Amino acid sequence: MSIFDLFKKIESEKSPQGAVSCIIVGLGNPGEKYTYTRHNAGFLALDYLCQRLGVKCDRARFKALSCEANLDGKRVLIMKPQTFMNASGEAVREAMSFYKLCPENVFVIVDDTTLNVGKMRIRKKGSAGGHNGLKSIIEHLGTDAFPRIKIGVGQKPSPEYDLADWVLGTIPRADRETLFAVLEKCPDALSLITKGEFELAMQKFN
Repeated sequence: MSIFDLFKKIESEKSPQGAVSCIIVGLGNPGEKYTYTRHNAGFLALDYLCQRLGVKCDRARFKALSCEANLDGKRVLIMKPQTFMNASGEAVREAMSFYKLCPENVFVIVDDTTLNVGKMRIRKKGSAGGHNGLKSIIEHLGTDAFPRIKIGVGQKPSPEYDLADWVLGTIPRADRETLFAVLEKCPDALSLITKGEFELAMQKFN
């Protein structure tokens, strides 16, 4: 038995629901000043998920804040990488390697500037689309074949507007109610995705 098998066995024994079978990653930047920025839609979505499941994502592991939870009978690892957005893949790779999971069992929640505020798009795989967090994960996993939930945060007001300034800008109060309404749907979407019901999830939430 390798050291990783031993650690996995210990984790399984500590968790009566069984070993972790998938990872749910919300992308964002650590630090209070980033909490309500557009780029932190993934972190905010996990806050809703953790509230629904009655857990706290506050354990430092895998270069992330994390927790384990039971989602419809599946043991999941919920994680917020603390590496800053551009290095998110480091945390994801560490966790995936530890639990010996395939990329198909890593579900990423990410902001999307091509979608209007309040829109959700579920995809089984795809390119980074200019998103540095997704780019980092693709580089570290060596594939883009991992599911993701994209949360619309709205397009830049003009082509000349700096993208970094836009995504790191605070979500306007006028948009928060609309955005939070779609974030509240993420737990239900994840429930279907973790059960492999992608088509139903896409029909219901896209």
